[in-house]
Amino acid sequence: MASYDVIIIGSGPGGYVCAIRCAQLGLKTACVEGRETLGGTCLNVGCIPSKALLHATHMLHETQDNFEAMGLMGASPKVDWEKMLAYKTDVIGQNTKGIEFLFKKNKVDWLKGWGSIPEPGKVRVGEETHEAKNIVIATGSEVATLKGVEIDEKTVVSSTGALELKSIPKKLAVIGGGVIGLEMGSVYARLGAEVTVLEFLDHITPGMDAEVQKTFQRILKKQGLSFIMGAAVQSVEVMKTKAKVTYKLRKDDSEATLDADTVLVATGRRPYTDGLGLAELGVEMTERGQVKTDAHWATSVKGIYAIGDCISGPMLAHKAEDEGMAVAETLAGQKGHVNYGVIPGVVYTHPEVAAVGKTEEELKNEGRAYKVGKFSFMGNGRAKANFAADGFVKLLADKDTDRILGAHIIGPMAGDLIHEICVAMEFGAAAEDVARTCHAHPTYSEAVREAALACGDGPIHS
Repeated sequence: MASYDVIIIGSGPGGYVCAIRCAQLGLKTACVEGRETLGGTCLNVGCIPSKALLHATHMLHETQDNFEAMGLMGASPKVDWEKMLAYKTDVIGQNTKGIEFLFKKNKVDWLKGWGSIPEPGKVRVGEETHEAKNIVIATGSEVATLKGVEIDEKTVVSSTGALELKSIPKKLAVIGGGVIGLEMGSVYARLGAEVTVLEFLDHITPGMDAEVQKTFQRILKKQGLSFIMGAAVQSVEVMKTKAKVTYKLRKDDSEATLDADTVLVATGRRPYTDGLGLAELGVEMTERGQVKTDAHWATSVKGIYAIGDCISGPMLAHKAEDEGMAVAETLAGQKGHVNYGVIPGVVYTHPEVAAVGKTEEELKNEGRAYKVGKFSFMGNGRAKANFAADGFVKLLADKDTDRILGAHIIGPMAGDLIHEICVAMEFGAAAEDVARTCHAHPTYSEAVREAALACGDGPIHS
């Protein structure tokens, strides 16, 4: 029986980052992982492989739509689907092997197998039981299924199956207009599939700024995606070669069907804590099946902590990473902290969509006096040169103090541009602070500065 200061269960972004940080801070650390590779959902069947396919298909789109206008002549490349999947698999391998290297470098022990907690201070992996002064649950989440829909990962697939389709479907039905559905829908639309998104609500990407939602949906429609809004999916019937999706329209309760070669179920994720033995331990859970934690990520059982998708808050890899580092620092006697008001969210379509802080709708509901600074990428020289002028930057600031309260970007490299505002918000900056900071020309980031200027006397290039 091995003895550790910390054992982390799960090696996703939260778990592996927590393990490395614990080791850096001098704690004897082990990480439990039952997969053949480290990295959890994100690196194996989530963030990383989906971005590889998004990148590959965006390159294809560029050759088909923009190369000729730049004087790059010749036939568009043909898609070798097997080779594209092999490229994606290679990217996964590079990343997962990278974490294995970091574990060895930082002397983190990988306990291979599925973990459970038979009693406080003990973790069982296979036939072996290990002792730990502290245990961190970082088991992540799994695909949330829909009543009346059975996922077989062949015809009816989750995001996992969508990354491994045997062929490119002619017709793809996507159930759910959230981040995962729109990203994977974009991939297959660029590859020539006829993509229809069925969304229960009257708008896509729930929780996003309403103005961005409308612009985003309009741009995706231009790219060939179709939308059926207010659609409550009743069932999916799999036939020999196709599937039939039956749905009801919420506005009049009328029923309709949609045929597709492949159906992607993208209705969200739920915490994954099966097999840990939490009920027997008396670990308190929330009504939504999340592990309940206090302000320091401690559960109701002494010495057991939890982070990431299995606790409350947005199911984002970087949120889990921040919590993993904060827990490690707490266990090492430091003051771990996560600023939940400054956690960005990104959709990796083209254009990208990124947000941090409050939406206009939230500020209105709070009755807070605010001002809006907005700038279109049509006024950005670099964006126009790169065929990327769709979208805008929107900055929200306190009407009296000018302090930045939130930012919403739809446009080129939005996922990178948002971090200037994240840093500004972390330091409590005013919109004027961003406006008075010199930005290199020509860059996309100038649009952020112009939006900040729009919070004051007005932008220069609009």
